Amino acid sequence: DYSQIELRMLAHFCHDPALVAAFEQGVDIHTAVAAQINQVDPRDVTSEMRRVAKAVNFGVIYGQSPYGLAAALQIPQEAAAIFISDYFTRYSGVARFISEVLDKCSRQGFVQTIKGRRRAITGVRSGGDGRQQLNLPERTAVNTVIQGSAADLIKLAMIRVDRKLRQTHHPARLLLQIHDELVFETPADRVVDLVKLVRNEMEHALELDVPLVVDVAVGDNWLETISLEDLERPPTRQGTLFADEDNPDDTTA
Repeated sequence: DYSQIELRMLAHFCHDPALVAAFEQGVDIHTAVAAQINQVDPRDVTSEMRRVAKAVNFGVIYGQSPYGLAAALQIPQEAAAIFISDYFTRYSGVARFISEVLDKCSRQGFVQTIKGRRRAITGVRSGGDGRQQLNLPERTAVNTVIQGSAADLIKLAMIRVDRKLRQTHHPARLLLQIHDELVFETPADRVVDLVKLVRNEMEHALELDVPLVVDVAVGDNWLETISLEDLERPPTRQGTLFADEDNPDDTTA
């Protein structure tokens, strides 16, 4: 699966220096955001700080309100409002991107994905600064640009992987696509070369302004998958290869 693909798409579109730098340096984006917002060294970020930053990373870009963030994290609404405000202050490029998306949608009546697919949307207000609470059409507009572009990416990756499998006569089969994740079935003795093939094709499906990273896991079934930390280490048993993303606590990721 693609690692944190929506946030990478956001960084690609908004060109916020701090966000782009975090991905270029390969640091944990949630820890990096928590460190900047709380003005502490990344080594001093607590699990609670990271938890809040992760919720903001995935929520605020889609217009999550202080009330919604407070309810999700079970923290005071005032604290949630301060964190959201600090987030947009530190990552002003994100606010600018949201504002630009909404302004263009208000004028044109549609938004576009990275590959030019259009979605018509009405009800978007003009003149916002990207920091205000978004209504449903506005949330849909921002969501379409980011998630729609991620959908473009995974479809292109599927085409590339399928073509490469055919060209190399690899016995693996692409079974499923789930959001930013691809699931393959392959003989155990071909897992290592399949990992290399899939990772290369997925990571070069589109050229973004931040690196694309693919996480891989293998196992006899979806429940028993194990993350591959060393791609050269042969699996000890027959494996199904899973290529997904945004839930590091999920055994499939």
